Amino acid sequence: RRVLFRAVLAGGGTPRRLYELLAGEYGDNIAWHQVHLFWGDERCVPPDRPQSNFKLAQETLLARIPLPAENVHRIPAELEPPREAAAAYERLLRSHWPQATCPAFDLVLLGLGTDGHTASLFPGDPVLEERKSWVRAILAPPAYEIRQRITLTLPAINSAGAIYFLVSGETKVPVLHRVLEQNGSALPASRVRPAEGEPRWFLDEAAAKGLQRAQGGR
Repeated sequence: RRVLFRAVLAGGGTPRRLYELLAGEYGDNIAWHQVHLFWGDERCVPPDRPQSNFKLAQETLLARIPLPAENVHRIPAELEPPREAAAAYERLLRSHWPQATCPAFDLVLLGLGTDGHTASLFPGDPVLEERKSWVRAILAPPAYEIRQRITLTLPAINSAGAIYFLVSGETKVPVLHRVLEQNGSALPASRVRPAEGEPRWFLDEAAAKGLQRAQGGR
């Protein structure tokens, strides 16, 4: 039986450079036919819209690698109402792990919002207490342009073998500092813990330098 690698892609613009690297100089070292890709969250728009997390991955990664189409498992966030989209994606995940209490992703990539959200798990949202469902439809805070979202829940994310956070820009430094110093225990990002160990953090230069200043030059 072939060994498969099941990874969850992050949303937003932060992973763009990573996807470009994976499609370029590092892509030849990856056995793409053994990789299955999923998504951590999606805005409720059609997959060809600029706001679609799938569209970013499609343009920067999927269209440039020999990944079989059947190995791409996007969230059908255009389905109405959103709870039907969430239910459809949960059915898809459970078809891959039919007897499991949680999916067993090998790797989950996540971003970090300035408010401490990750995937589409926002501070204070009741979905943070979800224990049974793997996927939920949520309504983002009013400040967000597209409020209707589909997201993996904390149990689905935390079941992963490894979780990598990708953080870019100095604007993320205050919340990043809170999460790393454990002063933001109520923040969704602080509640992310892989099945074993701790999440790994990958920062761009601006975030890394800003964090160093916030930590007093440590």
